[in-house]
Amino acid sequence: MTEPAHLAAVRASYNAVATDYVRLVIPPEELDPVSRAMLAAFAELVRSSGGGPVADLGCGPGRVAAYLAGLGLDVFGVDVSDEMVRLARLAHPGLRFVRGSMGALEAADGGLGGILAWYSVHHTPPAQLPALFREFRRVLRPGGRLLLGGHVGDVHLRPTEGYGHPVSYESHLVPVPRLVELLTLAGFTVTTRVEQPHPSRADRSYVCLLADAG
Repeated sequence: MTEPAHLAAVRASYNAVATDYVRLVIPPEELDPVSRAMLAAFAELVRSSGGGPVADLGCGPGRVAAYLAGLGLDVFGVDVSDEMVRLARLAHPGLRFVRGSMGALEAADGGLGGILAWYSVHHTPPAQLPALFREFRRVLRPGGRLLLGGHVGDVHLRPTEGYGHPVSYESHLVPVPRLVELLTLAGFTVTTRVEQPHPSRADRSYVCLLADAG
């Protein structure tokens, strides 16, 4: 099967930027208090609803997965970038990291207790989000938890440079009400919504959405 063009662009771009990404992006323990609180709440909710495997989708170099492991979760990472997976395995040898697509997960129906999609969904074209969220719902058991964090707005970005390297990925910022609508249609109940303004851009913001699999 031919790989979708947007996935090929994401893989090539993050393979190229991986080393500098680790250098330039702050680790989870240095995130703002609200973001750290949402990660902690997600971990507590997963544990209180039965635990089980948690997938960090678009895990990058594995630092957020390791942070969640430190909060008591049985977590593994999935990323489309070979280089990101290699760096994650080197930095966190006690955790499992695999190369794969978040839209076609190698997981059984209802096999996961939680999903983290942390600043990774925005590379998916909006027309493909319904199928992506259905895949999230497929692999979560009833009562499983989803934490989706990321950039939101109504902007289609086509950067040519990122983290000091040429890139070919695109970013699709979707309004929060549309994300909530799509998650609901996929079988989720959004229980918590926390939105924070972008420090310098009025056309975008940051959101964390906590949702339960029905």
